[in-house]
Amino acid sequence: MTPRNAATAEPTNSATVFAALGDQTRLQLVSRLSQDGPLSITKLTGGFPVTRQAITKHLRVLERAGVVRGAPEGREIVWHVERRQLAQAKRDLDAIARQWEGTLQRLKKFVEG
Repeated sequence: MTPRNAATAEPTNSATVFAALGDQTRLQLVSRLSQDGPLSITKLTGGFPVTRQAITKHLRVLERAGVVRGAPEGREIVWHVERRQLAQAKRDLDAIARQWEGTLQRLKKFVEG
């Protein structure tokens, strides 16, 4: 068993991001916002086979996870991707990948040697 150190990933905040992105509709919403920039709910609902109310619920889940943010603009709310939160989740995944690479390398040496 190896001791925990600063290089060990502890994606506690990112776990909510991963959970929120685990739904196909929410993942598509984030993808669309990332590609097309800030969009209103009216523009976001175009092309989705679910109701505007369902899209709003998905956006609220993403907002609680810190993935998107809604800001009022006139009579509508315009949704933006929170890139810092996604970047942190990516860093956590990269750290986990590095840990697995190290573990697999140690296993390979053990098996081969």
